[in-house]
Amino acid sequence: MRNPIRLFLGLSCMLNFFTNFAQQSVSKKNILWYESPAENWDNALPVGNGRLGAMVFGDPQNERIQLNEDSMWPGDPEWGNSKGTPKDLAKIRKLIREGKMHLADSLIVERFSYKGVTRSHQTMGDLFIKYQNEKISNYKRSLDLERAVANSSWKANGYKISQEVFASAPDEVLVVRIKTEDPKGLDFSLTMNRPNDIAHPSVSVSTPANDILKMTGMVTQYGGAKNSKPVVIDHGVKFETILKANIKKGSVQAQNDTLQFRNVQEVVLYIVCSTSFYHDSYIANNENTLKQLQKKSYEELLTAHIKDYQQYFNRVSLNLGENEPDTLSTAERVQRVKDGKPDLDLVTKLFQYGRYLLISSSRPGTNPANLQGIWNEHIQAPWNADYHLNINLQMNYWPSGPTNLSEMHEPLFDFLDRLTERGKKLAREQYGMNGAIVHHTTDLWAAPWMRAEKPYWGSWIHGGGWIVRQYWEHFQFTQDTIFLRERAYPALKAYAEFYADWLTEDERDSTLVSYPETSPENSYIAADGKSAAVSRGNAMGHQIIAEVLENTLSAAAILGISNNFTYEIENKLERLHPGIKIGSDGRLMEWDREYEEPEKGHRHISHLYALYPGNAITSQEPDLFEAARKTIEYRLEHGGAGPGWSRAWIINFYARLLDPEAAYQNVQLFMERSIYPNLLDIHPPFQIDGNFGFTAGIAEILLQSHEGFLRILPTLPREWPNGTIKGLKARGNIEVDITWKDGNLDQLNLTSEEDKSIQVKYGEKEIKVELKAGKETILDTNSVLINS
Repeated sequence: MRNPIRLFLGLSCMLNFFTNFAQQSVSKKNILWYESPAENWDNALPVGNGRLGAMVFGDPQNERIQLNEDSMWPGDPEWGNSKGTPKDLAKIRKLIREGKMHLADSLIVERFSYKGVTRSHQTMGDLFIKYQNEKISNYKRSLDLERAVANSSWKANGYKISQEVFASAPDEVLVVRIKTEDPKGLDFSLTMNRPNDIAHPSVSVSTPANDILKMTGMVTQYGGAKNSKPVVIDHGVKFETILKANIKKGSVQAQNDTLQFRNVQEVVLYIVCSTSFYHDSYIANNENTLKQLQKKSYEELLTAHIKDYQQYFNRVSLNLGENEPDTLSTAERVQRVKDGKPDLDLVTKLFQYGRYLLISSSRPGTNPANLQGIWNEHIQAPWNADYHLNINLQMNYWPSGPTNLSEMHEPLFDFLDRLTERGKKLAREQYGMNGAIVHHTTDLWAAPWMRAEKPYWGSWIHGGGWIVRQYWEHFQFTQDTIFLRERAYPALKAYAEFYADWLTEDERDSTLVSYPETSPENSYIAADGKSAAVSRGNAMGHQIIAEVLENTLSAAAILGISNNFTYEIENKLERLHPGIKIGSDGRLMEWDREYEEPEKGHRHISHLYALYPGNAITSQEPDLFEAARKTIEYRLEHGGAGPGWSRAWIINFYARLLDPEAAYQNVQLFMERSIYPNLLDIHPPFQIDGNFGFTAGIAEILLQSHEGFLRILPTLPREWPNGTIKGLKARGNIEVDITWKDGNLDQLNLTSEEDKSIQVKYGEKEIKVELKAGKETILDTNSVLINS
């Protein structure tokens, strides 16, 4: 008779082997890898824990790891809340009614706008590692999306050297481990620095111990601007960055603000940063973080990091099949796609990359992801790496609900709560109205005021109205009524109150109209043949107003609120000038009247807000569907969708239009034109919103829930005949797994935390499904929904 203990151990070993093999196979499918170091910042690989980030170049001789922290901003909330008065608004409105659009354009900027503003999120600095390597071979660098670890490895003089980098959220640290198999160890040196702010040193670097590098400083902007005039911002967030080296074997010596390592076989570098934005005693906070790190081994830090990260990342998996082997580097595969060759597995990687980036740049307790997430090498970044509210910040969070990352929403709401409070002051001071208003751009200090030198660029009043949609979406995906009562409804109410005061009666048709209105970054040809920006009753503005009022009423109904305020909002909504109208050419109208457009291929297709992310245009209205389609086609025919985020928006448009061919075509065009070899989005330059918009678009192609029911595989391209997606979220807090074969639904798994009855639609079939709390409901080929 066999020994049962030995038999158990044998089976256990086999089980562990197959488990490890499966995990390795999964990881392999979600690894980006390269055969050469990053030549520039746009090819480096990002890691982040929501607050701290790094771009890893992976150079085996002169390594650069560019460092970031999300609160590295100059200044403070010192520039006030508003500019201009209610009398200025009355004068501008009078000019518009008189048809004096160009005077209104100039006056709205002069009286209300801070014009050109330079006050930028900034780099934390750089870590430079100078390796004493010779005869380098077998080079490889990679980013493991399953483990959130960047790895570089090579051989020098025949011995393997590896460098592993990750950003730990639970331990608030960037970790770099350098290891060699050479029995003599490895020689290298470390320095840290930060670019000057024009001619001004931005940090003080010191070596308080042989194993410590320290950078201290304060964020400034000596090249700042306000009202399009130079402004010296000589103060800002204070910070301290510390690198601590833990050596297993070898030696380290501090020399002239440099750490010199000799004969090191393994070293772990801890990089911590604390700022005055988060902590009054930021230096003491750094000391405490380092003290806690000293109690843990590298393996413990790595294990805790992976466990923490995977609780979010592992919720969703996507498999579209493999038509390109992982034996080709990611750079090669990207180039093949740019040459017109499809790569289904690269689609899945890019989908998961968006989720990876959101987890890495927006965690509970941090600031929200900015135009570049958290990754920024500049003192003065493009567009200040700030928060643009006319699509960009909104797009950053489009994937949070559908791809099961609702926790990543929390930094946005923390920020918006601050922004809305300042927006209330602006509404009262600048416009003499109740509620809250936020214009098209803001920054760390939650500035609500208008900025931009041109009226078409920044004279837009709906930044708050659009972004407040995120509160309602979060509730819809989580069904968290405490959140709805304590945070979502107060925010919705604030913007609804403003709109209730803002709307005026249009003498032309007695409807309620919003003005002055602009359409984001666009203009029209006025009666005199010249470009103008302001008008009355533009499409997007009225679509947003209607949505804010509707969502406010829906939230109130759920919470059992019925009072004079809700009655007023109902009345305003009934009288609101329509934001969705079809023009004589069959396209949706962007302005209140039909005007010629100076830029026919404009990147913003703002008048399709009601299609996506809104839900006022659905398949129930074929005429509007067709008008929306014509609107997109017209823009594309005239060279539209230049920036990556614009193309990503179009993917979502076509997903909602239930057009598989067009959705697939734009997925391919995004991959051909809008990604760097490291898969980051090209605006150009890098802007992260396109990555998030792409991920949201893939989810929208496979599952939709905005119409009050679940629509399964609504826009599945024929080029994706077989696949599986697991873990998507539908509104109503329903988790959805979908498997399809030969272009047809094969199995649908639904899980709800509560008992509920839902409608599910696949193709032309629609059925009612009863879900039991916590129990998975499986519909397979025996179901009426699937069985043909």
